[in-house]
Amino acid sequence: MKNQTAEKPAEMKKYLRKSEPITYALSLFGMAMLTGWVQGYSKTFFIDFAFGDSGLPTPAITAIVAALFFIARIVGAVCDIGIGYQVDRTKSKWGKLRPWILFCSAPLFLITVLLFVAPRTDSVMFTVVWVYVLYILYTVIGGGVENPLNCFGAVSTPNPKERVSFLSFANIAKAVGQQGGMVALLIVGIIFKAKYGHHIDKQEYTISAIICAFLGITLVMLAFFNNRERVPYSNEKTNILEALKVVFTNKNLLMVAITKLTGFGRGVYSAVSIYIAVYLLGSKDLNIALMLPMGVGTAVSMLIVNFLLKKYSTKKIYISFCLYGATTLAILFLFTQAVGFNGLKEHPIYLVIFLVLNFFIGLQHGNTNLTPNIMIADCIDEIELKTGKRVDALCYSGVSLFSKIAAALTDSFGVLLIGWTGYIAATGSTYGVQTDATLNRFLIIYTIIPAVFVIFQGMPILFYDLVGDKKKRITEELIAKRGVKED
Repeated sequence: MKNQTAEKPAEMKKYLRKSEPITYALSLFGMAMLTGWVQGYSKTFFIDFAFGDSGLPTPAITAIVAALFFIARIVGAVCDIGIGYQVDRTKSKWGKLRPWILFCSAPLFLITVLLFVAPRTDSVMFTVVWVYVLYILYTVIGGGVENPLNCFGAVSTPNPKERVSFLSFANIAKAVGQQGGMVALLIVGIIFKAKYGHHIDKQEYTISAIICAFLGITLVMLAFFNNRERVPYSNEKTNILEALKVVFTNKNLLMVAITKLTGFGRGVYSAVSIYIAVYLLGSKDLNIALMLPMGVGTAVSMLIVNFLLKKYSTKKIYISFCLYGATTLAILFLFTQAVGFNGLKEHPIYLVIFLVLNFFIGLQHGNTNLTPNIMIADCIDEIELKTGKRVDALCYSGVSLFSKIAAALTDSFGVLLIGWTGYIAATGSTYGVQTDATLNRFLIIYTIIPAVFVIFQGMPILFYDLVGDKKKRITEELIAKRGVKED
């Protein structure tokens, strides 16, 4: 009886203040709004409005933009490791995470806005330098905000059950926030249409970028002011080579990281979603009608995943959702090939079915948005128990290294696929006319290519074993060993 009483605080004690899940969720919402905006709209802005009037053929433009995303993402990935190492070495009255959020947020706001300002110049080289420098800075400075922000899930509470609820709520907000840019673009588009009688796409992107960057950074700062770090610092010091060895020799963390690489192509649909909105729904502003069903599906899925985590392991949930996602994407592919792009456009019932299927596809994303974050936090505990080193930021940065390499491949692959479709880049401030073959190839990129990579994504988790009794034992031994920081 005495042992049960002694164990109760480790299993049941609540550490979070009631406001912390709310402010953290809003901060992730804001960060997702900013990064979601850049990820969703930078490709079309660069291709159609930064280089659209350059006189270069579309394949040359897509090659320049593909190389940009690859180089910038790789630079950002390498810098993430250094940032993660320095975050773990940071000691201040604010903790180790919040100083980075404070000092990197303002530069990130400015750079995000400038990304969507295409300079007026006759020099293609000047434009190349402009977008390359800004996008590389965006990936580096963005890592200085996003990585520490993500770490709060691991340091906010040592109670794993409380941590799951904390992360679940926050990542639902994050999934919703990724759609925030579409709302901003829709409102700006409505205002321009009312004032001028037509869209001015280039200017609408710039104004929407200002809105998303300002709101995003404002919400991010809520975590700085309200959230706390309760898991103690590691007392042992290590150099970066030792720290990297700790991170990349942990099998379970490595499996989580490798999923980012094996599944990189699942995100190529984002490269063409804006074009499907333009040519299927009639306007870029209606991208929200295309993505909203998927976003709603994602939010619903995260609630489902949060419920399932109480009954099943992260491993079972992750693999099951990957199989489900590949199946729904394959169904959508078969449907679009049967009716064709023009069939979707000409028959409202087909379009409704297409949008409904987008909802069911979105149900897979709750898993990839939530489950890996819980796995990473569990891996950090495993590493601390084995080594005595608490390397929260470096673990997240290690996974982020793989994520950004995968993002480099995703963005570059997606842009090159746009060139493969035969797309004709815009000249002026609005989009041009495309062939039927181009439009149907957009649907292939949107459906079957992601389906293949969703299967690849789940394969590394077959070797993940931080579940069940092993996970419970690690939690109990850690709490007994090092305690927690109290407010």
